[in-house]
Amino acid sequence: MAGPRVTHGRLAVPRTGVRSWWGKAWQRAVEEAAYVEQDLRAGKALARRAEVGGISVAAGSLLAAVREGDDAWTVEVAVPVLSDDERRALVDVVAAEAGRIAALLAGELGHELVEHAEEAGVELLPYGGELAATCTCDAYLDPCRHAIAMLVQTGWLVDADPLVLFAVRGLDRESLLAALHERSTGATSSGSIGVADLADDVEVAADAMLRAQRLVALMEAGAELPEDLF
Repeated sequence: MAGPRVTHGRLAVPRTGVRSWWGKAWQRAVEEAAYVEQDLRAGKALARRAEVGGISVAAGSLLAAVREGDDAWTVEVAVPVLSDDERRALVDVVAAEAGRIAALLAGELGHELVEHAEEAGVELLPYGGELAATCTCDAYLDPCRHAIAMLVQTGWLVDADPLVLFAVRGLDRESLLAALHERSTGATSSGSIGVADLADDVEVAADAMLRAQRLVALMEAGAELPEDLF
């Protein structure tokens, strides 16, 4: 079942740039998708100037308004969603090792998780040809510079929170946690080994997310970090 559409507020350029390997992989996909270098440069410039409005993320869909001069255009990008079997396989991969869900909610996407997902037939990171864009402008190339601007900023979201990538692929945060909880509950009743670790992960996940959010907010404000944050 598709999760809710979540709109992220207007973004500023990350002060430290794209930091993560998965964020850089998303940006490479955007560069692969661009047909014309001029459009790629123009799109990146629009993104840096914060001309992209709030980005709305749903299963298989990214939606935003992009300004250019006195005009504003509506951009939508379709991204393939995972099948039911692929979503179940991804949940199994996340549940396979203690600490993975807590790491995800703290903003970290491990290489091993993605590699194991690929071995299970699940492709998380998109490639350029999967990013199908439409825009209300009159450009004939897909993606146009407005779509590229939105995709660049989506990469900033993915860099900060890899679960944005999960959501656009069709497995949002709440659905992932619910599936992990259901899996752990069912496995507990059948006496499977290692379920206690998974249950603990699900219980502490929300706390890990809140701590990460507090840490980011304090760092951006330049405030001193309290010892009890860790």
